[in-house]
Amino acid sequence: MPKSYIRNPDIFPEKEEGPGAIYIEAADKVTLTKIYDITFVNAKDILGIIYVSKSGNTRLKWRQISGKIGKLTGVASANSIANLIDSGILTKEQIESMLAKEAGTSSSEFQ
Repeated sequence: MPKSYIRNPDIFPEKEEGPGAIYIEAADKVTLTKIYDITFVNAKDILGIIYVSKSGNTRLKWRQISGKIGKLTGVASANSIANLIDSGILTKEQIESMLAKEAGTSSSEFQ
């Protein structure tokens, strides 16, 4: 990523095709530059983000609900879940709660 883009919260990488695809849906989106197969866009009013991992084991969609609040749906590998926790997108408690709902148990049984 070019250094001039790093501190700008409105600039996102996109890769529309092939393994590791990331697509930004926004009300206002302008293409800035393309480096290899990554396109950098300036996007305002993000409506959704679609991500498919290189392996294809993770397929996630985030949809805006209100402001920066959204709903994340899809299937994620263990590695992707660890990355979502490390980046602060999800908490360990949220993952435990989702696992508990899926298994029909309380989250305290996973501790």
